[in-house]
Amino acid sequence: MRRFASLAVIAAVLSAGAAAAQDAEAIRTAEQLRDRAMQGSGAYAVVEEITTRFGPRLAGTEAEQRAAAWGEAYLRREGFQNVRQETFPLAVWTRGIDRAEIVGDHAQPLSVVALGGSGATAEGGVEAEAVIFETYQQMLDAPEGALRGKIAVVLQETVRMQDGSGYGVTSTIRGQGPEEAARRGAVGFLLRSLGTHDHRFAHTGATRWLDEPIPSFALSPPDAEQLARIAALSNRPLRLRLHSGAGRVLEGRSQNVIAEVRGREAPEEVIVIGAHMDSWDLGTGAIDDAAGIAIVTRAARLIADLPERPRRTIRVVWFGAEEVSQPGGTGLAGGRDYVTRHRETFDRHVAASESDFGARPIYSLALPAGFSDQTFLAAARRVLTPIGVNVSPAPNQGGGPDIIPMATAGVPTFRLNQDGSDYFDTHHTVDDVIDRIEPEDLDQNVAAWAAVLWLMADSEVSLRPAS
Repeated sequence: MRRFASLAVIAAVLSAGAAAAQDAEAIRTAEQLRDRAMQGSGAYAVVEEITTRFGPRLAGTEAEQRAAAWGEAYLRREGFQNVRQETFPLAVWTRGIDRAEIVGDHAQPLSVVALGGSGATAEGGVEAEAVIFETYQQMLDAPEGALRGKIAVVLQETVRMQDGSGYGVTSTIRGQGPEEAARRGAVGFLLRSLGTHDHRFAHTGATRWLDEPIPSFALSPPDAEQLARIAALSNRPLRLRLHSGAGRVLEGRSQNVIAEVRGREAPEEVIVIGAHMDSWDLGTGAIDDAAGIAIVTRAARLIADLPERPRRTIRVVWFGAEEVSQPGGTGLAGGRDYVTRHRETFDRHVAASESDFGARPIYSLALPAGFSDQTFLAAARRVLTPIGVNVSPAPNQGGGPDIIPMATAGVPTFRLNQDGSDYFDTHHTVDDVIDRIEPEDLDQNVAAWAAVLWLMADSEVSLRPAS
């Protein structure tokens, strides 16, 4: 018995030693990927290609479709496997003219943009008395009929936060505000842009797709302040005139572009990493989200360049139609289509995440609640700490917008959190251009993504809760 016990102890020691050596090798490879990216990842060139070749890429338009076709060819040239497009139907919204002005006393133009999915005005526009609310809750407190024949204006500010949580609070105003205003009888709706700057340009973004939408606009922050001052100055009701040439095409299409680094031992086990190709039509969609496309793609490409592929498959998804709402009020059309097509394989989806929060440096890795694999956590800390990334003690709250449908369907998610302190200075504006991106910041993003992906993909680590 002693002999067998001794053999068992020796076997355990040898097994532990082999595991330690394997872990050390995985860490060395992750460090090499990190350092290679920090020396120049090539991500900036990808952003430059997309924004220069195609400019704005509003979902469902020819520009978005041409960008997807280019992306498919690019991914094939870069040596990815199983490259394809998966198309899906899409209702397409177009902007046309958008204009607003004060009429009568204190007449002057306002800097506005129409909200995606909002309605058009008659040819001469719509003119009505404005009812100004300092907060969204004040408008919600108004009873049905209280805004009949009037234009509702909500001036609530978006608070600057590193994690973007200020936008999470006010995004409801844009998404649901027009519908709530119309329910109270309003013929138009304006909100203070969901921005954290004081420049005179406005932020677009989607509102719910309604059967009978009212014309709805975002005001630049200085114009929101101007309206508040004028309303306080005047004893007479403030009147506004709105013009919108928004249009709808119900029978359009968009597409997801998919490519893989196939796993060498467990190719059926998939880690999904994504970003979205569509953008709003004001800037060139550099920060939102060509940067994300570049980050995840170059991270996967660095791994594909290794002498040996990872154990599991890494699947890159360039999602289409992330930005726009759809009939029924839903958005995230590309993410939803991915779930429809791939749901039956979700038991073999190891994890999913998205890069869709600009191009500033990553500061933390967030993992699912209850994740406790100490070997993985120690490896992640060792590899990420030198580039300013900590492993967050707070659990991940989501993998990114396009990942929400997957997360709802049970796929575990993780998040590499970026510094979003100034993200909402340019988000959905004319100023979303490549000039706002520092190449070195993109390199740091790619370094963190490549390292984490390797540690996940070349292991048996599970992000699912223990059963």
